[in-house]
Amino acid sequence: MRILIGTLLALAVACAAPSEETGSEQTTPTPTQTDRPEWRLVIHGGAGVILRENLSDEQEAAYRAALDEALEAGAAVLRDGGAAVDAVQAAVIPMEDSPLFNAGVGSDYTAA
Repeated sequence: MRILIGTLLALAVACAAPSEETGSEQTTPTPTQTDRPEWRLVIHGGAGVILRENLSDEQEAAYRAALDEALEAGAAVLRDGGAAVDAVQAAVIPMEDSPLFNAGVGSDYTAA
């Protein structure tokens, strides 16, 4: 298992589906309860400073694509019923493998 390092943060929150029965009372879920996904995945690509004026359109697209890849990796685990901790690991691995982020491959420690 990889050691998750750096300033990256991936957080999966598994939200329990609302109960349709409490005690002897029956409740009907509201539309917002039934339309709401059962989980959320949030990632953070680091704490460095990248000023927009120093970022080309191509660079921004590369960062967004890498973040989308990380989100999809974690989301795939959750969609398949996997554990939140496994989704977090799956989301972090692509960011650690990317030279764009300051952890893993892109880390200051691997700059040499």
